[in-house]
Amino acid sequence: MAKREREFTGKHAILMFGGAFAVIIGVNIVLAVNAVKTFPGLEVKNSYVASQQFDQRRSAQEALGWSVYASAAGDQVKLEITDADGTPVEVAKLSATLGRATHVQDDQQPDFAFDGQAYVAPADLGPGNWNIRMVARAKDGTEFTQRVVLHVKG
Repeated sequence: MAKREREFTGKHAILMFGGAFAVIIGVNIVLAVNAVKTFPGLEVKNSYVASQQFDQRRSAQEALGWSVYASAAGDQVKLEITDADGTPVEVAKLSATLGRATHVQDDQQPDFAFDGQAYVAPADLGPGNWNIRMVARAKDGTEFTQRVVLHVKG
């Protein structure tokens, strides 16, 4: 008995295209759900309440006249805080989160120590863009918050 070849019909074409679109739509749904789950976009619980004190905090922070610059060398990250005259500033308290802008799995809390010129801490940095989200308290109690971009070359 001779084997008969199967024909590729319009029914087969519709099933093939339908299957391809189902895979594409399925992957898009999975990616969208994971994107929303990992970054909901929520910065503050109540934006109205947060906006009420924003201008006051910004004015107090600008009155300090501080500038912040971040750099990395080897396994060290350096955070230079200077006043309006360019003099290094030693703050009353400093806390920071060092991480990627796109996810939180690489986030670190460096233990910064003031060396007389800048704040230095050991850090595990790979190449690319990093953010340092810092909160410093001036000796007069003024809070200074800033996101400092750090680019590490590979």
